[in-house]
Amino acid sequence: MSRSLEGKFAIITGGSRGIGEAIAHNLASKGCSLLLNYTSDSSRTRTESLCNTLSTTHKITCIPVQADLSDPDPAPAVNTIISAAKTHFTSPTTNTLTIDILINNAGVSKDRFLNDPSSGPIDPAYFNWHYTINVLAPLLLTQACAEYLPRKPAHSGRIINISSISSSLGFTGQSVYGGTKAALEAMTRTWARELADVATVNAVNPGPVVGDMYFATGEEFWKQMQGFQDNTPLSKLVDGEEAVEELLSEEQKRLIREKMGGRRPAFTR
Repeated sequence: MSRSLEGKFAIITGGSRGIGEAIAHNLASKGCSLLLNYTSDSSRTRTESLCNTLSTTHKITCIPVQADLSDPDPAPAVNTIISAAKTHFTSPTTNTLTIDILINNAGVSKDRFLNDPSSGPIDPAYFNWHYTINVLAPLLLTQACAEYLPRKPAHSGRIINISSISSSLGFTGQSVYGGTKAALEAMTRTWARELADVATVNAVNPGPVVGDMYFATGEEFWKQMQGFQDNTPLSKLVDGEEAVEELLSEEQKRLIREKMGGRRPAFTR
């Protein structure tokens, strides 16, 4: 693969697994150095191992940074990320930091219906948890990164916000999650104008992707997704397929067969 991003630097939130990990592999293969943000101690070993692999395989610099963007006040976590970027990626020749790419990928989703019979009604704590990491954190991080976006050539910075089809399709149980992604898309349009001189800003809706979050959504959501999955030919679960055996546990394969009509979410590689 062409190293079209040689010498560039990217920050990826939620970079230890799933979509974030796949993006990290892709950017590293193109020569881009990385800061991978992760939240919890349980992800430390995984993220450090990923960084070591990417650094060795692609001859780039990859730094894991623990910072909890789900904290009720994510500003300190944002400061931790920017401080680490300055420490490890400031140019020794110009003594300046340039953040070429920002991937706002970290996010949370936990379905709850209005007056949910099993989980109880939607309350401020549930609402704020989603909006803090899905909306406030990318807002504060984008704001903090703005002054470090490249000035030359013009428009060369890239900001990618990972959104969801839930922002527009109105899945039941996702009043709050869908609202956060709609908010993220609204901010994307605003930032595209505010930052037009230095960067392009876009949102991406990947659709159902394999990972812990998707398998935790539950049967009601899977039923709503069935029509989309049935019209996606390559989503059919094929036992023995290398990626299936590598990326899915036996329990996940069982759920796909019994609860998802034999249609799996997309793989990230």
